[in-house]
Amino acid sequence: MADTRLIQSRYRLLELIGRGGMGEVWRALDESLGRQVAVKCLKPMGPQHDQAFTRVLRERFRREARVAASLQHRGVTVVHDFGEYEGVLYLVMELLDGQNLSQLLEENQQHPLPVEHVVDIAEQVADALGYTHRQGIVHRDLKPANIMRLTDGTVKICDFGIARLGHDISMTSRLTTTGLAMGTPHYMSPEQISGKEVDHRSDLYSLGCVLYEIATGVPPFDQEDAWAVLVGHRDTPPEPLRTHRAELPGFFDRVVLDLLAKAPEQRPVDAGDLRRRIVLGRTGEQPALGPGPLAQPGPGLPPAPRERALPAWTRSMTAGHRATGATGPHAERPDPAAGLTGQWTTARATAPHTGSFVSVSAAPPAPDLLAGLEGRHSAGIDLGRLGRWEEAGEVHREVAAQRGRVLGPDHPDTLASHYEIGLTLSRTGRAEEALHEFARVAEGRERALGADHPQTLAARQATAHALGRLGRHAEAHQLYETVLAVRERVMGPDHPDTLRCRHNLAFTLCRLGRPEESWRLAREVADARARVLGPTHPDTLATRYEVAYTLGRLGRWAEALATYQDVARARADVLGADHPDTFAARYEAGISLGRLGRDTEALELYRSLVADRTRTAGAADPETLRARHGLGVNLGRLGRWEEALAEARDVCALRERALGPDHPDTVISRREVAAGLGWLGRWSEALVAYRQVAEARTRTLGPDHPQTLAARDDEAHCLERLAQA
Repeated sequence: MADTRLIQSRYRLLELIGRGGMGEVWRALDESLGRQVAVKCLKPMGPQHDQAFTRVLRERFRREARVAASLQHRGVTVVHDFGEYEGVLYLVMELLDGQNLSQLLEENQQHPLPVEHVVDIAEQVADALGYTHRQGIVHRDLKPANIMRLTDGTVKICDFGIARLGHDISMTSRLTTTGLAMGTPHYMSPEQISGKEVDHRSDLYSLGCVLYEIATGVPPFDQEDAWAVLVGHRDTPPEPLRTHRAELPGFFDRVVLDLLAKAPEQRPVDAGDLRRRIVLGRTGEQPALGPGPLAQPGPGLPPAPRERALPAWTRSMTAGHRATGATGPHAERPDPAAGLTGQWTTARATAPHTGSFVSVSAAPPAPDLLAGLEGRHSAGIDLGRLGRWEEAGEVHREVAAQRGRVLGPDHPDTLASHYEIGLTLSRTGRAEEALHEFARVAEGRERALGADHPQTLAARQATAHALGRLGRHAEAHQLYETVLAVRERVMGPDHPDTLRCRHNLAFTLCRLGRPEESWRLAREVADARARVLGPTHPDTLATRYEVAYTLGRLGRWAEALATYQDVARARADVLGADHPDTFAARYEAGISLGRLGRDTEALELYRSLVADRTRTAGAADPETLRARHGLGVNLGRLGRWEEALAEARDVCALRERALGPDHPDTVISRREVAAGLGWLGRWSEALVAYRQVAEARTRTLGPDHPQTLAARDDEAHCLERLAQA
């Protein structure tokens, strides 16, 4: 392959940038899209390899390439394409600008990384692992070489080369019987070493090994002999990190030691729990020290560093039972920051706005209760991902109520549940209630975590989104601008969260009737996202979609069409041809074709879109009906009014059953029925339909709304035509 230097007449290999036991990684040019990518080539298997081994290896590569390509998270390397060329398997990924953690350590002459970098890396990797584990994927080979820190500070997990679907046990057993090495000794969990079934907690152990090394400069078990390393993982308790490096925060020492628990059930419940503990640890502040001598550290330990003060909600904490159930030399070593680790829980909390205490529980909640609530919280999130928003809302409401009782109303876990309630309300069209929920979370997080904390900003941004859903765009605009100013100051102008806020601001400007400003801002955000995330990252494509929308509002339909078509092609490559976002871009391209008078092309586009939507989502899905509505409109534009009327009537009836008679989509379809009747000269029937439209808009929008007044004008025009008949 290196001789031809061109794969599939598309990917031109430019420079070898990495080589391992199983293959090579090249910097390459995707000549179809004009972008630079990384291409990983799996070495061809020679005749010395068993054919069954080769067959299994290829099967695993194809399966897991599809899995990797489905992952969409800023903390996971984006996979663009994969395939086989001249007997060589290849994977096409985003080209990352940065260094892996192994390189950073080597560059630092094996000295540990700065503390703030270590903690930030831990939080970002925990967030990414939480996402992949919720998809049912276990990495199985986390190590410094597989974690990249980009030049902008973003951390990405790379190389899901031996990852597997969590439920795919049979595939794993077949692979391990071939003798294929699964994992790297310095970072393997005890259960992985013993050949037992592994789950997401094995990745948490490996992450603990990685964090130990970048925080101290050495792995937890640093023997030269591989067998001695494996025995260490299996049998030897690791030394506390602060025996190597005294300035490490106490909470971080405990978090990593908990990750390195020998038994999986003694580690954090999941990556979400891990991330929560890190976030709480990062936001703590040093409490004021009272009079009297300081407590002496335990034997053999250096003096503990001064901790920062705790957030307000931790002031009434009491030393309870360890949530992890850990025993031995590292169990129950309370210090002023214990509350930030998630190991201790509140016995009472301060009532908001009053300063008085309210009873939460007579004793600290049992660890299994907290773990059960965390599991139900995750289950609620999973229900939402399946589109079962009503059920998800019920789960989150129950968990929020119980967390409020046992942890307090301002505890981050309680607020996290209320945030999820807000999301479910927003998804089920209850924007007013969602607004109330998000505002409550924002206020609670500001008290607990501070005004500039990322979680506080996320809640305020969600509040602005809810305001926009209610049509209160001026208020949303003001709030977005406030949040953006903080994000730019705290995170920098190119941080993905800052760019997301700027994207939302551009969206709001357009809804305020300021399309020129919206277009300029959206174009800037699209360029920045392309630079930071890559030109085909879903977020970049979402902003380019907004650029196209603003171009349409400015009447620049040819440019809008070209942009929508580019976005549709890129989304088909990145997300798949049947992804809803790909369909959405195709739908808007049809709108643009119609605006340009290219009705025949628009009609054909909508025919294909209706077929694809019906195949993937069903005939009664709202988006299928939206595509059918577009089909009917273009039939009318071509003068095929009998067909247009039949289509409009079918869509109207389906929408009325699914959405109700006064839903805006139903009313639009009824107006299309009236228009078809009018064009066919059936004015008395058209009058009935136009009156139904006007009455529905009066009920839902009010008598003076512009759309209601337009419906009354249609009714008056119909009466005039009847008078002339």
